[in-house]
Amino acid sequence: MNKDKITTLGELKQSGYQSKSIKDELRDNLIKNIREKKVTFEGIHGYENTVIPELERAILSKHNINLLGLRGQAKTRLARMMVNLLDEYIPYVEGSEIHDDPLRPISRYALELINEKGDQTPIAWIHRSERFAEKLATPDVTVADIIGDVDPIKAANLKLSYADDRVIHYGMIPRANRCIFVINELPDLQARIQVALFNILQEGDIQIRGFKLRLPLDMQFVFTANPEDYTNRGSIVTPLKDRIGSQILTHYPNNTEIAKVITNQESRLDERQKATIYVPELAKDLIEQISFEARESEFIDVKSGVSARMSITAFENLLSTAERRALIAGDESTTVRLADFIGVIPAITGKVELVYEGEQEGADFVAQNLLDNAIKTLFPKYFPKIEKLQKQDEETPYDDLVSWFFNSNGFELLDDYNDETYKAKLDEVTPLDKLIEEFQPDIDPKDVYFEKEFILWGLVQFKKLSKYRYSEGLQFQDPYGSYISGL
Repeated sequence: MNKDKITTLGELKQSGYQSKSIKDELRDNLIKNIREKKVTFEGIHGYENTVIPELERAILSKHNINLLGLRGQAKTRLARMMVNLLDEYIPYVEGSEIHDDPLRPISRYALELINEKGDQTPIAWIHRSERFAEKLATPDVTVADIIGDVDPIKAANLKLSYADDRVIHYGMIPRANRCIFVINELPDLQARIQVALFNILQEGDIQIRGFKLRLPLDMQFVFTANPEDYTNRGSIVTPLKDRIGSQILTHYPNNTEIAKVITNQESRLDERQKATIYVPELAKDLIEQISFEARESEFIDVKSGVSARMSITAFENLLSTAERRALIAGDESTTVRLADFIGVIPAITGKVELVYEGEQEGADFVAQNLLDNAIKTLFPKYFPKIEKLQKQDEETPYDDLVSWFFNSNGFELLDDYNDETYKAKLDEVTPLDKLIEEFQPDIDPKDVYFEKEFILWGLVQFKKLSKYRYSEGLQFQDPYGSYISGL
């Protein structure tokens, strides 16, 4: 249909255009996508067999939808991507505040205009990108904000009585007629405001200041909410829940592979960082494992959730830490080091809700604890597991390494080492080469030094070595060496 040639109601009728509701639009276009094997929610990972099928079923059922889940689970993104299922352009009565369908007008303005001009009524077109409205629910939201109210200035200018419905100022919901309307964090909306939504969801009509006004609004509602047992600010009133057709539970990524894809997709990296900083795959695994550890941590409120944004910002901070170090050292390019993970702590501390025990320990301690636990979890996937209890004379793959530290005065890795010095220092610890060759024979040569450092950190977590952080860098020692030398 050539929208540029259709500018009046008469031309629209002659074109054979047929009105359809927004829910029918969504349904018809989804059916088309499914038949053509076209991905509707592109860029959403980990939901292929869980959330997306449920969302598609809800759209096929023409339901209003509530996406229920913890923060950072792509609830709002899913809602925004539903816009892609709308028709590219739809016509409306030009000048209408609520985008009246020319063939099914509902507002007084549109009805009077069509009655006056008939087939010469001017028609305009709206693109699907403009058919999305979003409101973050906060306790200060009023009925006037979302439904509407009487406008005394309009009444004065038009010299109308307050009893005349032309003095009504429409709120966000009527103005979103024929659009997808999203209310984020629905439980935060006051109960009386939630009650005002009852009739809109059930009958599609609104009531403003006692006016007997029936506007059969054509809308697709999408709500997002955190689980009710988490939020202490409010809850969804039962009659409103009853009017929401489908409630869909979202979740965090099930494994680090999916989490890495999300982080890589969402990270906002400078092109120069991508070009000059190499990130070993193990470093990416560690970033994601920190989030998995946080969701199980005794110091963190699991009901609050640990957003996927934590991994994203931590990854951005990791690269910036490596970039800053390289700039100071004068290196043109560099590889991420395990010591660079000290830079991800600020990305963690602001994104986790601590329980009482966590508050007592402190946010920095909790963040460091998450990194330590992530290393401890991943270590056995790369190198032989270190048992807590071992026989006194039992040999282990790490004996030579522990002996090397026992016979040395400690080993330092300073933060300001350039890449050449950093590699030379790690090469001094000769037993590391044997471990890499034996247990990681197919390792990418660019990852070797990160894994050498990873072995040292891993042995610290299993109490085979000790690690001390001071202002210039790190020192690794035999756990008993410093005690013996002090005797």
